[in-house]
Amino acid sequence: MSPIRSMLSGVLVCLAVATTLFAAADIPYGVGSWDPEKFGNHRAVINVQENAEAVWAHIPWRRRDANPEAKRLIIIDAKTERPLRFIWAADVQREYGDLVFQPTTVPGDYYVYYLPYERAVSWGSYPDYVYLNPEPLLSSNDRFLYLAWLSRNGLTDDRLDKRPWGTLPQARVTEFQAVDEFNSFYPMEVIATAAETRELINRNADRLFLLFPEDRSFPIKMRDDLPLRWIQTGANSSFQGRARRGEYFAFQIGLYASRISLTGVDVVFSDMLCKNTGARIPSTALNCINTGGVDVKGQKFKTDLTVEKGKVQALWIGVRVPRGIKPGAYQGEVAVTAEGLNPQKISVTLHVQPEVQTDSGDGDPSRYSRLRWLDSTIAVDDEPVAPFTSMVVSDRTISCLGRKVVLSETGFPERLQSLFSPEVTHLVEKPTDILSEPVTMAIEGSRNIMLPWVSSGLIFTKKASGAVAWKSVSRASTLTIETRAQMEFDGHLDFEVTISAVEPTGVNDIRLDIPVARDVATYLMGLGIEGGIRPSQHIWKWDEHKLQDSVWIGAVNAGIQCKLKGENYKTILGNVYSRFKNPNKPFIALPPAWDNRGRGGCVLVESGDRTFLFRAFSGPRTIEAGENLHFNFSLLITPLKTLDPHKHFGTRYFHNYQAVEDVLKAGANTINIHHGNDINPYINYPFLRTEKLKDYIQQSHAGGLKLKIYYTVRELSNHVSELWALKSLGQEIYPLGSGGGYPWLQEHFGSDYVPAWFTRRTNCAAIATGGNSRWHNYYLEGLDWLVKNLKIDGIYLDDVDFDRDIMKRIRKVLERNRPGTLIDFHSCNHFSERFGWGSCANLHLEHFPYLDSLWFGEYFDYSLPPDYWLIEISGIPFGLMNEMLQSGGNPWRGMVYGSVTRRSLPTQLWRVWDEIGIRDSQMFGYWSPSSPVRTGRDDVLATAYVTKESVLIAVASWAREAVPCRLQIDWNSLGLDPSRARMQAPAIKDYQEEGVYHPHDEILIEPGKGRLLILKHN
Repeated sequence: MSPIRSMLSGVLVCLAVATTLFAAADIPYGVGSWDPEKFGNHRAVINVQENAEAVWAHIPWRRRDANPEAKRLIIIDAKTERPLRFIWAADVQREYGDLVFQPTTVPGDYYVYYLPYERAVSWGSYPDYVYLNPEPLLSSNDRFLYLAWLSRNGLTDDRLDKRPWGTLPQARVTEFQAVDEFNSFYPMEVIATAAETRELINRNADRLFLLFPEDRSFPIKMRDDLPLRWIQTGANSSFQGRARRGEYFAFQIGLYASRISLTGVDVVFSDMLCKNTGARIPSTALNCINTGGVDVKGQKFKTDLTVEKGKVQALWIGVRVPRGIKPGAYQGEVAVTAEGLNPQKISVTLHVQPEVQTDSGDGDPSRYSRLRWLDSTIAVDDEPVAPFTSMVVSDRTISCLGRKVVLSETGFPERLQSLFSPEVTHLVEKPTDILSEPVTMAIEGSRNIMLPWVSSGLIFTKKASGAVAWKSVSRASTLTIETRAQMEFDGHLDFEVTISAVEPTGVNDIRLDIPVARDVATYLMGLGIEGGIRPSQHIWKWDEHKLQDSVWIGAVNAGIQCKLKGENYKTILGNVYSRFKNPNKPFIALPPAWDNRGRGGCVLVESGDRTFLFRAFSGPRTIEAGENLHFNFSLLITPLKTLDPHKHFGTRYFHNYQAVEDVLKAGANTINIHHGNDINPYINYPFLRTEKLKDYIQQSHAGGLKLKIYYTVRELSNHVSELWALKSLGQEIYPLGSGGGYPWLQEHFGSDYVPAWFTRRTNCAAIATGGNSRWHNYYLEGLDWLVKNLKIDGIYLDDVDFDRDIMKRIRKVLERNRPGTLIDFHSCNHFSERFGWGSCANLHLEHFPYLDSLWFGEYFDYSLPPDYWLIEISGIPFGLMNEMLQSGGNPWRGMVYGSVTRRSLPTQLWRVWDEIGIRDSQMFGYWSPSSPVRTGRDDVLATAYVTKESVLIAVASWAREAVPCRLQIDWNSLGLDPSRARMQAPAIKDYQEEGVYHPHDEILIEPGKGRLLILKHN
């Protein structure tokens, strides 16, 4: 091409871009009012002035959605509110649409709805939507008329190449509208055209990537397109902002990989200097959340950030402005680097104002100051938290609340002891030995000979009040086993066991043996077995499609859980959303050493008269020279703490946002505030109506009520102020998924997320979060803020996908700010194919030390036997008590375990509790050998709540038919005279009719029901 033609071509491109920009900028973006369920969330307003059978509209909508030609267009006459019959989509692309239609009102306005949708799937609170196909079905007559209209206006196939619509009268686009501000694409989701993007790249021919500084008020939202705004502003090399002293000031730099893919992207900061005063903000006060931070363990990390060619990466930067710094203009540089490339620099001027921001800006989420919470280390320490006590180390014995561990020279437990009473309500002096023999890690050589280990001895590496750590190294032939372990104040022991070889060594097996005492191994839960009476034997193999990697074995007052782990272990407990779209996705990552390519598994079997053996085996293999095999595992000794019936029976829940007077009338004293209401509208983000929430909390406290809120980590509202900053972190916060769900998500969030819960009342569409990410650090800081600023009395959690370390930090944050706060944990039953056949109590056992109560929950089957209730539902063997949900639960069986339903208010039952003073009673369940009341039957069971003057006896039947029951009462232990005693069944609605009995009377118990009896002197 000649230089002149090239120049002319460039001029024409520039003119075309300028014309397009002018046209796009000339059309305002606003908000309208209509029913989005009928028409979708977006429309163009078009004005027609010329009366004609067909008019043409060119709509530069600049859409970010893919394949707009595959979505229906609906045109409504604004005056008549009727849809047009004849519409022809001449040319529909992401950048624009050329439409021809037959107007019905001239002059008049028309609404072009270009993203109409319909609900495709409605599964509870998890709806899915699809966008309507381009053309609705027409009747044969309408089809004939439509084709005739096309032909009369020259819109036939043989003339399409001549773009005949260009000769038609033209309608004018007057405005683009969204159904509300939250749904608007303007300005950061209005895309640049391909021609504009090419021209921008050509103007910056000397740069391999482009930078676009942006204020926090314009969060970068698109990764695959440039916004029109950047075409208008151009690639910039400077940024100015206004900050207060003490503020954490956030801004962005958009990085566009315009010509090549970038690897090793990093951000480097200079000091920021004030020329007038000589003061400075040090470079260490600046950070970029996208290039590194602090993980949930409190460890610093660096991100290996890659940006593919043609993609946009938002770099969110924060400046910690010192509170005592002098006001003025502070100037510095931010250099963005990539591997093998020269850095590009942005000049930053921060105008620091005289005002002081005492909370760093945290009171206003829109300031983005809370992004620094992502790197918080709050409550990362080795201090115990109530009710746990400091640990004691004596020689090789470590003691924590109610439990003792004696270590061998190899670093494994020699003895595990529990000092909990059979009732789990207090501690006793005589311990229960959980093991019959020491725990061992054994290796069987290739010749079927067990290799003898020679240990170098046990060395303690930490002795803190809340954590004790040790290590030991042992050798056998060519093999070395290095054990590093830590026990914490809650009775949790974590072992990192590394086996290596100095030369290739063949072995038949490497296994972990935990010999549990037979008289302790009464019950079992996990590895595919629901909680209950243990089998005599069980064989289990690894399966990534089952949520199984642990087992609990024990009695009510003494037990042990073992969880097998690898170096690739990640907690994925409560997050089942990822399987909604991908049911074949694995639940767990198989631990390489334990699984050993399918050769590993577990055997649980009775061994001799004293032992029930848990053996985790890995099978034959050759250990290569220098290879490290990681046989990690953890142990948790149960019970975890004593039961607290006083607190349990004194806490009366009200699960709704209603007037405080209504709560008091119902007899409740603790309110659980869910989301989806006026004071807490958004899922797991209670920060946007805090004044209303604070006012309600104050009203509750004035009425003597406690108030807890729904606040957990599993999914996160799309109304989060920092949403786009979190999205810029890639998969760190939001795991990959196949998208879909609520239309807002599909239109704004892309296609690579996992849709989660949805609340219709507040149009809150949550996105699943995943794993132990920095969002947990933010979450903990948010909890700290809520306790300090709003005085919440606790939280209730709805499943979780974080580990015990996060739960431990949650308890510390609550207890250190507001002692006596409550943590209530809810879960649905995970023992099904959909949830990976995981037993909930076993899955979440490591969280139990820090909870106050359980709420198990949807899909639990309250018709199953008593041993299932005791182990899988009640929480009692672990130091907790539970409440019921599914179908209202079973009130009679529930009372045997101190459990009531939360589906309705058990007001009359509460009154009975108060009449006999159940809060101050001693609870003796049927599982206690000291229980003063028994039924003499295995299928009708009783629990006694003993006070100074009376006994409340809860009787429940698991028999298949009505059976007579005569109570067996230990009068001496109760201190009651049988000749003066009587039993009364108080009238309780939906529970029982009133009745009076002699203690020796036979009482007929209906199947699945029971009695609540008060025994006292007449």
